[in-house]
Amino acid sequence: METQEAKISVEQRGHILLIGLNRPAKRNAFDIQMLNELADAYTLLEKTDELRCGVLFAHGEMFTAGLDLANVAPEVVKSKGILKFDADSIDPLNLYSERTKPLIVAVNGKCLTIGIELILAADICIASENATFAQIEIKRGIFPFGGATLRFPERAGWGNAMRWLLTGDEFDCNEAYRIGLVQEVVENGKQLEKAIEIAEQIAKQAPLGVQATIKSARKLQQEGFEAARNYLQPQIMELFDSEDAKEGVQSFLERRDGVFKGK
Repeated sequence: METQEAKISVEQRGHILLIGLNRPAKRNAFDIQMLNELADAYTLLEKTDELRCGVLFAHGEMFTAGLDLANVAPEVVKSKGILKFDADSIDPLNLYSERTKPLIVAVNGKCLTIGIELILAADICIASENATFAQIEIKRGIFPFGGATLRFPERAGWGNAMRWLLTGDEFDCNEAYRIGLVQEVVENGKQLEKAIEIAEQIAKQAPLGVQATIKSARKLQQEGFEAARNYLQPQIMELFDSEDAKEGVQSFLERRDGVFKGK
């Protein structure tokens, strides 16, 4: 039986999982196999206790040309407009399952359609100076259905989001930085190095505290201010009872960096 070549690479470096888009011959365009492999990689990050942070990057000269519509469109129609993943896996678009561990995206070259949606579903984005972005679904008679219409206005503001969602125009890394899609722009070829540097800094922190921070902020997004405010006290009391919180206090008293175990 012929085996399929992997289209997503995974590499563990200490507490960090490097996840690579690895279909450069097709400009890293996502077919169904590649989408499922990306979900598998996100699931590995989520379910492996030793892993504390993920970094998503691209092999080759561009991040992604978006969806391989010839391959994906029939499946989307069959599933009534939803990109489906296994029930026990993590949806990379963070729409139908919830990732609790932080994820940083390192972007180079062109980043189209689902590439932007993967950034919006992640936590931090580092872009190279040659990165360009476009949400071009409107040019194909459809609209973004992987979360851009939900998250782009929230991230960039209504006018900034509609400027790019409704035209499909391309914009550069400086505009992406201005509107908050990207948090830092670096020299070409340095985007992965910088993303790993930030991931390593996050991985040094108390894992339960990192995950609680994300959970608190997401509660505000999903349920509003009152629900998020009411959850602050029980959430922090749960953390104060953890071994890591005790280590945090002890390391403060001893004037040293904390050594955290996620317990």
